[in-house]
Parts: sequence; structure tokens; C-alpha cells
Amino acid sequence: MSKKTGGWENRLITYLSKCSTSPFRPGRMDCALFFAGAAKAMTGEDIARGLRGKYRTIEGGQKIIQERGFKDHVDYITSLYPARPSIMMAQRGDGVVITDMDGNEAIGVVQGEHVYVMGLSGLGTVPLIEAKRAFEV
Repeated sequence: MSKKTGGWENRLITYLSKCSTSPFRPGRMDCALFFAGAAKAMTGEDIARGLRGKYRTIEGGQKIIQERGFKDHVDYITSLYPARPSIMMAQRGDGVVITDMDGNEAIGVVQGEHVYVMGLSGLGTVPLIEAKRAFEV
């Protein structure tokens, strides 16, 4: 995958601002597509090409990802980017894997000591220290 391109900070901020009012909608705006949009804002590459609008439930998205040979959305996304050796090395714009209260894994975007993540109630933040692993975008 390509690295972040010049001006990525402003594009990411614009994207996050737009997402702040977006509701959670599988196939349109879920955690995987939220992260994919952030990655596109930073790199110009659309890692979710062909996925948006192709499913309407989390289970439907899971099925598509499995048909492509991946265990789940986290497996797919983390296969595209190099892992950071530790969470504490995550930098602004990097991706991280977090676990929600129900034990489900989600992908978020690092912004300092916090992570933006799209959850069932919309865009929110969690402390970076709650992340399980990080990967460089």
C-alpha cells in the first residue's frame, strides 16, 4: 500500500468532521468502511473498492470478506498495512484494532492519545491505550 501523501492531515480532519454526523449503517458507514475512508483520505487508495453498498448487515459484510479469503474485516485490513511493534508507537492517522464491550473487534484511526471509531451509536473515541494492535498507514 502507498504511504500517506502530502496534505493528508487536512484531508483526514475534513473526513473525520464529515463522519461526525454520519450514522452507523452496515455497507455504507461501519467501522471497516469508516477506516477505509480515512485511509483513502490519507493515501488516495480505496481499499474498500467494490464493497460499499454490497451488504446491508454486518453478517453480509462478513460473508463477502470471507469469500475473498479473509477471516474477517480486521484480517483483511491488517493484511494491507505493516504492523507497528507496539501500540505506543502508533502515530496520528495509523489504524488500530480495538475490542468493543460485546467482544467484537473494530478498526479505528489514531488521533493523538485517542482513537476515532465508528460504532453503533456513530463516531466516537476511545483511549489509544485500549487498542490491541496498531498498523502503519
